[in-house]
Amino acid sequence: MAKAIRVHEIGGPEALVYEDVEVPSPGKGEVRIRQHAMGVNFIDVYFRNGLYKAVATPFTIGHDAAGEIVDVGPGVTDFHPGDRVAYYHGPGAYTTERVVPAGRVVKLPDFITYEQAAALMLKGLTAHYLLHRTFRVERGHHILIHAAAGGVGLIACQWAASMGAHVIGTVGTREKADLAYSNGCEHVILYNEEDFAARVKQITNGDLCDVVYDGVGKATFPGSLDCLKPFGMFVSFGNASGPVPPFAMLELAKRGSLFATRPVLNDYIARRNDLVIAADTLFAAVLNGSLKVPFQRAYALRDAAKAHRDLEARLTTGASILKP
Repeated sequence: MAKAIRVHEIGGPEALVYEDVEVPSPGKGEVRIRQHAMGVNFIDVYFRNGLYKAVATPFTIGHDAAGEIVDVGPGVTDFHPGDRVAYYHGPGAYTTERVVPAGRVVKLPDFITYEQAAALMLKGLTAHYLLHRTFRVERGHHILIHAAAGGVGLIACQWAASMGAHVIGTVGTREKADLAYSNGCEHVILYNEEDFAARVKQITNGDLCDVVYDGVGKATFPGSLDCLKPFGMFVSFGNASGPVPPFAMLELAKRGSLFATRPVLNDYIARRNDLVIAADTLFAAVLNGSLKVPFQRAYALRDAAKAHRDLEARLTTGASILKP
């Protein structure tokens, strides 16, 4: 028997129920993990409130976690009981024990703690595909990262700065601005006090940005498009303020033949080899000092509802995790 956070009815944070669940033995190609830390992410909110549809209710919420393997199923040869591991695979992560396909699991280097891994898996793998694959950031690029003091934002700002990019971030408070500056931003815009598109134009002397990374959504659209130079790319990867509304493709044309994409992590790590390469690159960036893990706060698993309230109210910075 394990403890888990389950959703029986779609709704607000109050829909998160702490209860006992049965954990099966691992089947063919699966491993059973005793979890030490779990990530808290906006995608969990989207499944809880129904923006993203779960297969059925009730379901265990959550997408990434870290722990130790306690059992392996038939056919599993790369993992053994006692291995320290982490994964992104969900929903189902807000639990003390879980069965996961072995192909979705990566081994943790000794220098990565369980807490760091839980803070890194979804957010760090997201930053990896955004900066290295969706749009390949290069030295000298001007890039705009919305919610620069958030979980993905702090990782992306650090990583992009280490690659030689000129990083502009948007935040909501002066405290978050200080955090963004200390994590790689050259310029930080307080979107509650300034027109961020006008400020970007000023910062870049009218050249605008090569790419905009937007995990906020509705509140920052279409202003994000106004920050892009001709042939620039608008990367919408989240919906913290609600989804980007439908828009006419001519909006891209009249701003200079812009590109727009809505990527998701699952597509970038669908193949086992892509997952391993991304995780290895992420862990190496931590080892060489390019990334400091932005782990800010740990909540008890039973307090997942408070973690969701704080996340949605923009009271958190960096990454939050749950502990059993």
